Amino acid sequence: MSEKEMLKISVEEFSRLQDYMVDSDKESPAYKKMKRRYIELKVILTASGINLTELDYIKE
Repeated sequence: MSEKEMLKISVEEFSRLQDYMVDSDKESPAYKKMKRRYIELKVILTASGINLTELDYIKE
């Protein structure tokens, strides 16, 4: 898998994950797991030079 493909998949996952987080209770165990993945994806995308200003609407 190329770097470009990996970034595309990560951006899509980041967006999808935020949709799930918005619809979840912030105190639920599922939300806490999603938040951990959200942070991981933010680190990966930021380190790859992706500007998250437009993509990150949860901003946690």
